[in-house]
Amino acid sequence: MFFHLLIKTFSLKTLLCSVFIVSLIFPQISTASDNSSIKKITVLLDWFVNPDHGPLIIAQENGYFRESNLQVELIAPADPNDPPKLVAAGQGDIAITYQPQLYLQSAAGLPLKRFGTLISTPLNTLLTLEDGPIKKLSDLKGKKIGVSVAGFEEALLSKMLQNYDLKISDITLINVNFSLSPALLSGQVDAVIGAYRNFELNQLKIEGYTGRAFYPEEEGVPPYDELIFVANTNIIDHKILKSFLDAIEKGSQYIINHPKNSWDLFIKNYPELENELNKLAWYDTIPRFALRPSALDHSRYKRFENFMLRSGLIENELDINNYAIEIIN
Repeated sequence: MFFHLLIKTFSLKTLLCSVFIVSLIFPQISTASDNSSIKKITVLLDWFVNPDHGPLIIAQENGYFRESNLQVELIAPADPNDPPKLVAAGQGDIAITYQPQLYLQSAAGLPLKRFGTLISTPLNTLLTLEDGPIKKLSDLKGKKIGVSVAGFEEALLSKMLQNYDLKISDITLINVNFSLSPALLSGQVDAVIGAYRNFELNQLKIEGYTGRAFYPEEEGVPPYDELIFVANTNIIDHKILKSFLDAIEKGSQYIINHPKNSWDLFIKNYPELENELNKLAWYDTIPRFALRPSALDHSRYKRFENFMLRSGLIENELDINNYAIEIIN
């Protein structure tokens, strides 16, 4: 896939021990029993639990899912590329994925629709060191840029360079295999694309360095939702998904109103995540949670579709009604 994961660098690898592996076969949305109004649903995460999943964890801890007559199981994937595919195959109810990835999924014919938003801003950045040679994007000419995955990151970078009369051919791309911060700190590259503003910037700070971030949405890339919820087009149950989003909205609101209490609730069942990096990431992620998770901005989604089309990431224009929906009632 063209999209890498949120947590990539060496200081987070120890968290992988906490990932629980699950079977690839999940039930579709169903009732807990024939006589029960409680609906059991599975949510396949994009990766292991981390601060980006805050509203889901708070919705569980504060009983918002239960108030919506839902019993929600959060499942971390063995392979982060699997969740949308499993939901498309009817082997899971809801998957967390990325808005840019949604266009690829739709173009490939997967029966998936975005029905809600978790993180409503991009997290991606082009990152350099504050005291390094890159003070402005025009300084990238002739420099080495670290990337993890070809495709989308190159498209972002290409668009960002256009404003400075630069092309991809004016720089050297180095595959750093997800080791973005180490490559930058070691001097292997002058900058990295794909660093996340709520993690890598804080990671540098912890290591005693100051990072300089360049934001794609400030350099000509249309803004997009980083993390979204998708469901199978053929088995969407609007009532259940609306109840799910109502609980997510309450979770987001609680986090906004009670950031410290929500952090305490977050690490209550995930004590292995209680460290400086995740705590910093928690507070930096709070303003990025979608306050209206069910809302769909059609023009915003079409603008980014056009970006994907112009970048050659998809070949043909898509019908937004085939890949995104706003559940009103």
